[in-house]
Amino acid sequence: QVQLLESGGGLVQAGGSLRLSCAASGRTASYYAMGWFRQAPGKEREFVAAISWSGGSTMSSDSVKGRFTISRDNAKNTVYLQMDNLKPEDTAVYYCAAGVVALGARSNEYDYWGQGTQVTVSS
Repeated sequence: QVQLLESGGGLVQAGGSLRLSCAASGRTASYYAMGWFRQAPGKEREFVAAISWSGGSTMSSDSVKGRFTISRDNAKNTVYLQMDNLKPEDTAVYYCAAGVVALGARSNEYDYWGQGTQVTVSS
């Protein structure tokens, strides 16, 4: 079992930055691929970024490529999402997820989910 706790969300103006953190706990948490997803009001949950268990491979959606960076520190069992040049359309609840896949962009590939953290970008 893996528990995930997100933090770092908040209100920011367009063009600003935030860094989300996801602290993982539980057995062999560092051996899971980690992903970030987001869900805006009235919309389906969508993939944002993912990182392999070693941190050697990453992937991100076209909508955030060049603006968001995913990273992890396995010594701290923490994954990060650095979000720069934020836009109002980035407003959503951001969820951290852990899965045994090598690297995945589909929500059904992930086994554990956090409760989410709200990110609001004002124009």
